Amino acid sequence: MFLHLGGDVIINKDEIIVILDLETATNAQTTRDFLKNIKEEGTIIPICESGKERSFVLTRKSLYLSPISSYTLMKRSNNNVLNFESE
Repeated sequence: MFLHLGGDVIINKDEIIVILDLETATNAQTTRDFLKNIKEEGTIIPICESGKERSFVLTRKSLYLSPISSYTLMKRSNNNVLNFESE
Protein backbone atom coordinates (compact mmCIF):
# COMPACT_ATOMS: atom_id res chain seq x y z
CA MET A 1 0.00 0.00 0.00
CA PHE A 2 0.97 3.60 -0.52
CA LEU A 3 0.63 6.81 1.49
CA HIS A 4 0.03 10.27 0.03
CA LEU A 5 2.23 12.77 1.90
CA GLY A 6 1.02 15.91 0.17
CA GLY A 7 1.66 17.59 -3.16
CA ASP A 8 2.56 14.96 -5.73
CA VAL A 9 4.41 12.70 -3.27
CA ILE A 10 3.26 9.15 -2.67
CA ILE A 11 5.48 6.61 -0.91
CA ASN A 12 5.31 2.93 -0.14
CA LYS A 13 4.07 2.44 3.43
CA ASP A 14 6.67 -0.30 3.94
CA GLU A 15 9.41 2.35 3.69
CA ILE A 16 8.10 4.41 6.63
CA ILE A 17 10.09 4.30 9.84
CA VAL A 18 8.25 7.04 11.76
CA ILE A 19 5.73 9.85 11.29
CA LEU A 20 6.11 12.71 13.77
CA ASP A 21 4.52 16.07 14.46
CA LEU A 22 7.16 18.65 13.56
CA GLU A 23 6.32 21.11 16.32
CA THR A 24 6.27 18.72 19.26
CA ALA A 25 9.11 16.52 18.01
CA THR A 26 11.48 19.46 17.70
CA ASN A 27 11.04 20.33 21.37
CA ALA A 28 13.65 17.67 22.16
CA GLN A 29 17.30 18.59 21.61
CA THR A 30 18.10 15.11 20.27
CA THR A 31 15.46 15.48 17.56
CA ARG A 32 16.78 18.92 16.60
CA ASP A 33 20.30 17.47 16.38
CA PHE A 34 19.02 14.57 14.28
CA LEU A 35 17.22 16.92 11.87
CA LYS A 36 20.34 19.09 11.62
CA ASN A 37 22.41 16.03 10.64
CA ILE A 38 19.82 14.92 8.07
CA LYS A 39 19.76 18.43 6.60
CA GLU A 40 23.55 18.46 6.29
CA GLU A 41 23.40 15.11 4.46
CA GLY A 42 20.91 16.61 2.00
CA THR A 43 18.26 13.92 2.38
CA ILE A 44 15.39 16.21 3.41
CA ILE A 45 12.66 16.47 0.80
CA PRO A 46 10.30 19.41 1.37
CA ILE A 47 6.83 18.81 -0.02
CA CYS A 48 5.45 22.27 0.74
CA GLU A 49 6.45 25.89 1.08
CA SER A 50 8.77 26.80 3.92
CA GLY A 51 6.79 27.54 7.08
CA LYS A 52 3.87 25.28 6.13
CA GLU A 53 5.45 22.04 7.33
CA ARG A 54 3.35 20.20 9.91
CA SER A 55 4.96 16.78 10.12
CA PHE A 56 7.91 14.78 9.00
CA VAL A 57 8.03 11.27 7.66
CA LEU A 58 11.28 9.38 8.00
CA THR A 59 11.87 6.59 5.49
CA ARG A 60 14.83 4.35 4.86
CA LYS A 61 16.22 6.79 2.29
CA SER A 62 14.85 10.26 3.07
CA LEU A 63 13.03 12.56 5.41
CA TYR A 64 9.92 14.24 3.98
CA LEU A 65 8.54 17.50 5.35
CA SER A 66 4.79 17.35 4.84
CA PRO A 67 2.05 20.00 5.06
CA ILE A 68 -0.31 17.30 6.35
CA SER A 69 -0.64 16.74 10.09
CA SER A 70 0.93 13.65 11.60
CA TYR A 71 -2.50 12.60 12.89
CA THR A 72 -3.99 12.66 9.38
CA LEU A 73 -1.02 10.80 7.94
CA MET A 74 -1.30 8.14 10.64
CA LYS A 75 -5.02 7.74 9.93
CA ARG A 76 -4.27 7.39 6.21
CA SER A 77 -1.50 4.88 6.85
CA ASN A 78 -3.79 2.71 8.97
CA ASN A 79 -6.50 2.75 6.32
CA ASN A 80 -6.18 -0.34 4.12
CA VAL A 81 -8.89 0.72 1.69
CA LEU A 82 -8.21 2.87 -1.35
CA ASN A 83 -10.93 5.42 -2.00
CA PHE A 84 -11.51 6.48 -5.59
CA GLU A 85 -13.98 9.29 -6.16
CA SER A 86 -15.72 9.50 -9.50
CA GLU A 87 -16.29 12.89 -11.05
